[in-house]
Amino acid sequence: MMKNIFIFGVSSLMLAVPQGLLAQSDTTFVAVGNPIVKHKFIADPAAMVHDGKMYIYGGHDECPPPKEHYDLKEWCVFSSSDLKMWTEHAVPLKAKDFSWAKGEAWASQVIEHEGKFYWYVTVEHETIPGKSIGVAVSDSPTGPFVDARGSALITNDMTADRSKSYWDDIDPTVFIDDDGQAYLYWGNSQCYFAKLKKNMIELDGPIIPVDLLRFTEAPWIHKRGDWYYLSYASEFPEKICYAMSRSITGPWEYKGILNELAGNSNTNHQAIIEFKGNWYFIYHNGGINPTGGSFRRSVCIERLYYNEDGTMKRIQMTTEGIY
Repeated sequence: MMKNIFIFGVSSLMLAVPQGLLAQSDTTFVAVGNPIVKHKFIADPAAMVHDGKMYIYGGHDECPPPKEHYDLKEWCVFSSSDLKMWTEHAVPLKAKDFSWAKGEAWASQVIEHEGKFYWYVTVEHETIPGKSIGVAVSDSPTGPFVDARGSALITNDMTADRSKSYWDDIDPTVFIDDDGQAYLYWGNSQCYFAKLKKNMIELDGPIIPVDLLRFTEAPWIHKRGDWYYLSYASEFPEKICYAMSRSITGPWEYKGILNELAGNSNTNHQAIIEFKGNWYFIYHNGGINPTGGSFRRSVCIERLYYNEDGTMKRIQMTTEGIY
């Protein structure tokens, strides 16, 4: 089957592609500089490597200009074997695919476990006030995905003893440690973690608060060598800070700022991942002119480098990106 191929080098070309067109079937495009996706607004990127490809998952910002509010109904997925030629796949999951949810496709992450792909998402609960975390499952990294539980994994009332916030249960990230144990981290204003059972859709133990300096939201766990890294959005407008530990459960030592304010987006959300021997920092900004901004965000990629002591070098945000 022939694929459509587009080259997006300048933002004006975005106007030539009808909104939503590329969500109907696999379509290939060439990324030129940052943002890498210029034909639609994608926020809260999460990344996964599988079978020689990088997959980026993100929510579709649909707020019509000049309005300013979060309007996300679905998540999108993009894949590449070289980070230059990308394929956008048909929309694999929508917020309302969870029958117990009102909607709102906020931040999420996909992870592979024993041949299946689990997608942990933030949505608005239909009957329990506040944000909730659900999990969908698929046999393919590009879906289709279906609700794996028929109910929320985390609801707002489960963390009421620590935080009274309406949206403290957002931004899930999952990490499977070397011994096979999976951990779920999440939070806004307060970070939490809990173990997951082997089926990946149930908690295996208590919810444990994590105290992090200047924590706002968007936790992301990765490991390099013997070090675990917990990066997160800090303060508001948001920058990315990080902490390090010798254990997935901490204690975490604060290491400072990793990525500064984007300037054109109040929020900052990151994924950190190794791909073909190099490390990458994937984030969003509001860099598509003329209507990009805090509610119409876009995915960018930069190379990530480490110091000899294991700390990470500060990210330099660029228009050129990795190209």
